[in-house]
Amino acid sequence: MNIVLLGPPGAGKGPQAKVLSKEFNASHISTGDMLRDAVKKRTPVGKLAKSYMDTGELVPDNIVIGIVTERISQEDMRRGFLLDGFPRNEKQARELDEALRKTGKKVDIVLYFKTSPEISVKRLSGRRVCTGCGANFHVKNMPPKNESSCDYCKGRLIQRDDDKAETVKRRLVIYEKETASLIDYYKKKGTLREVSGDLNVEELFEEIKRLFAKESLRGAT
Repeated sequence: MNIVLLGPPGAGKGPQAKVLSKEFNASHISTGDMLRDAVKKRTPVGKLAKSYMDTGELVPDNIVIGIVTERISQEDMRRGFLLDGFPRNEKQARELDEALRKTGKKVDIVLYFKTSPEISVKRLSGRRVCTGCGANFHVKNMPPKNESSCDYCKGRLIQRDDDKAETVKRRLVIYEKETASLIDYYKKKGTLREVSGDLNVEELFEEIKRLFAKESLRGAT
């Protein structure tokens, strides 16, 4: 099954993708992780992307599309994928459909994590990331044993520039503007399914499992 996870920053797509990838034995593709890895390694794409990411702006289509289309052509994609953070607009969705068509694939379901702005800001502004191993913590929901160091590798914990409250608010405004037509695009294709991004990880996973159970029954009739 090929699934697109759609929702604003802080909707909880990343945690759900990790759980769902195990449930369905599908590869998790996070464009955010791929871009941040490129930034960390100071690749040409990473240096270009960093200037946008640090101010909460969206990375241009041509950069993201190139990274994603290369990834979905790899061997492990045959099992299916969970695409997190892409597409972000209708142009990218059409590009994705075309890239998949060339490989005999298609998007089966688009899960739209409808999330309140207050929840998004609260989740992201409280996130802390280890500079050593990349582990994520949250000052309230999943605090580290020591507020300044990682539980696993003792690396320094930081708040990413794009997780600061004002930057998150800008990201949400940009997201809503960019994705309005994207939601309509998937609605017209009949693949959009809405779930509540305000729920915690466990509750949301149960909601998604119930939705997929209904989809299976629908396909069997």
